[in-house]
Amino acid sequence: MSDTVTPAQRSAIMARVRSSGNQSTEIRLIALMRRAGIRGWRRNYPLPGKPDFVFPALRLAVFVDGCFWHGCPRCYRRPHSRRAYWDAKVQNNRRRDARLRQALRRRGWHVMRIWEHEFADQDRLATRLMRMIARSAVSQ
Repeated sequence: MSDTVTPAQRSAIMARVRSSGNQSTEIRLIALMRRAGIRGWRRNYPLPGKPDFVFPALRLAVFVDGCFWHGCPRCYRRPHSRRAYWDAKVQNNRRRDARLRQALRRRGWHVMRIWEHEFADQDRLATRLMRMIARSAVSQ
């Protein structure tokens, strides 16, 4: 299937699209942490990769990843069109995620990644997050 507009027209159309980021999953995580009584987190903390949430006292950075954009091994479905583009895009995102994780760990930070699909079982996600917080607290 070919595109019905020129590459320049497609670029102009896409330039007008404004991302909302992963705001909905971040809001869901905020609600989950509040229900679970998890405190001490901050947003917009100045660290490489701009983690979605940071627990500064524990040196824990939390990223909330979309299953499509970050190539979730469980959920990712390869698009049928423009495969080369999407394969490269997702692979570059995964490489960047790995580089950021290593950079933060070298600085003494713990890194946790939460997949979008994990919100389906909120109790399990809250337990996983609390375990990571406990693990980070012990190593301080």
